[in-house]
Amino acid sequence: MSASLSNAASNQPMTELFISIGSNIDREKNCRSALNALEKTFGSLHISNLYESESVGFDGAPFYNGVVMLQTDRTLEEVKCSLTAIENGHGRTRGEQKFSSRTLDLDLLLYGDLICPEKNIPRDEIEHYAFVLEPLAEIAPTHLHPIKRQSYRELWAQYNKADLKQKRITFSR
Repeated sequence: MSASLSNAASNQPMTELFISIGSNIDREKNCRSALNALEKTFGSLHISNLYESESVGFDGAPFYNGVVMLQTDRTLEEVKCSLTAIENGHGRTRGEQKFSSRTLDLDLLLYGDLICPEKNIPRDEIEHYAFVLEPLAEIAPTHLHPIKRQSYRELWAQYNKADLKQKRITFSR
């Protein structure tokens, strides 16, 4: 996992990103459309399976969640602006409670090996929510968490699954 792969065409450094995707409002349509928008914005994607999980922190419809890996030469701020624009284009409203129904939620989980607590990179949710960790372990099992220095496969194996209410779903783009 390197934050300095180079793009031969532009000679710009490439950074590997991991983005979580979630929706519980018209979730199949919004997830499919979001994947298309991410591909149009960033290029080639490596996509986990989608998982259905209960709402966390509020009483709402179940979510579809997954993780996408891509490489980009965009800065952290440019990436965040692009993700916000994609969310807004899918009817995402701001100013709502932290835990609420969403047309689309795109969270930047990892930006290369960057550790930037003030920007929540790596994202805290990686270790705390199965709907983030399981798909991340699926597509990047041997990658190391920048702080924990454990692989996502190891972190998923250690995750307490006693009350896990999450299932892999069949989804086609």
